[in-house]
Amino acid sequence: MICIDIPGVGKKEIHHIVFDYNGTIAIDGVLIPGVKEAIRSLSGQGAFHVITADTFGFVTEQVSDIDCEVIIIPAGNQAQSKRDFIAGLGAQNTLCVGNGANDELMLKAAAVGIAVLQEEGLATAALFAADLVVKDILDVFALLKTPERIMATLRQ
Repeated sequence: MICIDIPGVGKKEIHHIVFDYNGTIAIDGVLIPGVKEAIRSLSGQGAFHVITADTFGFVTEQVSDIDCEVIIIPAGNQAQSKRDFIAGLGAQNTLCVGNGANDELMLKAAAVGIAVLQEEGLATAALFAADLVVKDILDVFALLKTPERIMATLRQ
């Protein structure tokens, strides 16, 4: 568990970390260098989940040696599928990371929603639904290793 006590907001106990795949932890279906190692370095602090429509068809191969659950959702109504998945986990204990319009509902529902701006871009729906924005997926892992950074950014 990762505990984030945000002044003026309250305590967030993060048990689940949910990543969108394409545009978030992968570019053109290929995992971004450093992501595997970053997830491994945080193993034991939470359950990792990768949720995707698997546009390029090889998410399972790309993450096969990482301790994470892969959830492949149908092509239709992806935003609702992602929100429903985190609701089932317990949105109040989930940190979500994404970049697409189909990530909007999960970012908004999560205890902490983080939008990532990388090569694929960042949908404005995801931008406005997120609690904070980072410039690179590896920045998310740095925040998870040092949750005081999240506290400093989100305090009121």
